[in-house]
Order: sequence, then C-alpha cells, then structure tokens
Amino acid sequence: MPFEFSFTKEQEFFRKTCRDFFRDEIQPTVEAIDKAEEFPEDNIEKMAEKGLLGVPIPREYGGAEMGEVGYAIMLEELGKVCSSHATIIGAHIGLCAIPLWLFGTEEQRQRYLIPLARGKKLGAFALTEPEAGSDAAAISTTAEREGEEFVLNGQKIFITNGDRADVIIVLALTEKMLGPAGGVTAFIVERDYPGFTVAKTEEKMGIWASTTAELLFEECKIPKENVLGPFGSGFIVALTTLDGCRCGLAAGTVGGAQAALEAAVRFASERRRFGRPIAENQAVQWLLADTATEIHAARYMVYHTASMVDKYFGMVARRKRVPKAFREMVTRNAAMAKTFCSELATHAIDRCLQIYGGLGFVEGLNMEKAYRDSIIAEIYEGTNEIQRLIIARDVLNRGGY
Repeated sequence: MPFEFSFTKEQEFFRKTCRDFFRDEIQPTVEAIDKAEEFPEDNIEKMAEKGLLGVPIPREYGGAEMGEVGYAIMLEELGKVCSSHATIIGAHIGLCAIPLWLFGTEEQRQRYLIPLARGKKLGAFALTEPEAGSDAAAISTTAEREGEEFVLNGQKIFITNGDRADVIIVLALTEKMLGPAGGVTAFIVERDYPGFTVAKTEEKMGIWASTTAELLFEECKIPKENVLGPFGSGFIVALTTLDGCRCGLAAGTVGGAQAALEAAVRFASERRRFGRPIAENQAVQWLLADTATEIHAARYMVYHTASMVDKYFGMVARRKRVPKAFREMVTRNAAMAKTFCSELATHAIDRCLQIYGGLGFVEGLNMEKAYRDSIIAEIYEGTNEIQRLIIARDVLNRGGY
C-alpha cells in the first residue's frame, strides 16, 4: 500500500497538545503513583476532561474523530510519560470503545460507547483464561441462552482495568461444536451484574499503576440485547479489535523508547569522565545512533499501519465488505508493528540504561522503571511468538511478501 509519511496541521497541533498536557499534568505524578502502585484515577479524569478518552471515536458518539492515526499520536506521547497510563487508556479505547463502535448496534453505541468516549465510564476486554492465552480457541467460559438472557459462567485472567471497569467485553463459548469460527460470541457485561466478581489483582514486574485482574462469572445473567456483533462472531470481533490494538500498543512503545533516548542523550552530554562528556566516546555514540535509527524505522511502521487500520475500521463500522487480501495485510502489518516496536523498546531502553551505568539500575532516574515496564509489551495483546506465526503464515501465502 503506497504511503507518504506526513501529518496534517490538525494532527501536528494535536501532538503538541498531548505532549504539553502529559508533560505538565501527568508526568509530575508518575513516580509517586508508580511507587504506591496506585491506579491514577485523577489523571484519567483529567484526560477525560481534555477529551482524550475517545480520540478515534466519531464525534456523534462522544469522540474526537481523529482515527487510528490520532490515537497512535496520543499513545506515543503518553508512552513517553508512563507505560501504565498508556496501558490503561489502550485497554479502555482500543479493547472496549473501538469494538463497540465497530460492531455495536445503535442502541449499544448510545448506551455504552458515548459514556466510554466521554470518560464517564471505564472499559475493559476479557478474552484470556488460565488455559486459553495464546491458544485463544481453547476458551472454556460459557454463555447459555435462558429465555431473554444468557447465563455466563467462567474465569478470565490478566484483564487490564478488570477491577475498575464499568463495561467489559467478554468472549464466551456459545456453540461448542462449532469451535472458534462460529461458536464464540462477544457480550457486553456491566460491573454491577449479579454473578460477576473480581477475584484478585496481580502483583506484577512492571506497569504498577495499571491494574491486572482475575474475573469470575458465576451464573451471571446478561440481557440478550448485550450480544456484541452477530451471534457466533466473537472471534471476528476479537481479531479485528486486536489488529487495531496492536498498532496502538506499538505507538506507546515507540514513545517509551523515544523518552529513553532523549534522557540518555541528556545524561551522556552532561556526564563527564576522563575530562570530557561521555557523549564524545564512540561506543556511546554508536549506542545512541543505533537506537535513534531503529526508533525512526519503528515510527514509520506505526503510522503506516495506523493509516491502513483507519481505512479498515471505516469499512467495518459502515458494515462494508472488507476485501480478504486487505484484511490479511492489515493483520500482518499490525503483527509486524507490534513485534518490531515492542522489541525495539526493550532493546533501546537496555542500551540507554547501559549508558547510565550503575545509575540506571537504581530508582529515581526512571530508567529502571522504563526497563521494567517495557517487558510486558512483548507479551500482552498476543505474544511476539504468536505474531511471528501470523507474519510467517502471510509471507508464505504471498510467496515472500
């Protein structure tokens, strides 16, 4: 797909607005929130007031109508400041608001999407189970029809925002004999439905301000009107949603890598050893050069993919037929962006930490936090190993590319 990398004036202004807002309002709170492992409720409210919780959603549903490119811009700038915040917002918008826009009925959009886009409610997405992570087809949570309701039973794990969300999209088995192709359905679950409980939240290596929860559904009754998308289309809902989310995740990791590079450049320019700044040492310069080059490539990959996702989501939301070849290309490019950018971030932060030496290993300069936070991007929203299988399958089908 031909692509010329350039932002509109509106997008450039939006980037500056996000950068200034996150620097002035969010960044000063990050260290304390992270240490306390505290969900940043006040910061999320500030972002809602700024209109940032519905960036890609159409204006008629309470959003800013800036598409996937605008969404990627916001997550890149937010990723520079804090990965926990980017994770929270990514789950809220990418995993909950967007599928409601793409697959929801008009009534569902009015009831759920508008308050999500305006930040009046928080969203989550529940797919992963103890025996169904990378093998998502192995889900065992069931939803059985009883009159005008479905009765949900099962367990979901590693759910971002799970303990905080007001609205959760849950994938459940509705026709076991059909398998994932037609036997899984997506449901909209409200947090106050009887039978829904939060079992626990996880203690994690990083992204401490973002909560990760285990959810239980025990005879949880859901109105039949809360089926999201056609009955039995849950896997289509999930896979389409994840294509966009992987692009957003990639944008956040590019932001994290960029922040580490900028910090390392400042440090290397100021830190003096053997009578000169360490930035004058060739070994340090090569670390910075490699990092800057890879970030440049990753950023192009993100926005190329985002432009494709914009077109893809526009077709899905308007209920237009999406050509199979184009859909497969979006899936492949999203997998490429997620894999390349998440690994770039880990490697970039590792290099920058090395420039800091021992100071990078201790708390207070944020490099150790950046390193801890970066690891998860290679795991959630589809491990990078699974992404490589997606990429390889497409490459083999196309005879190389």
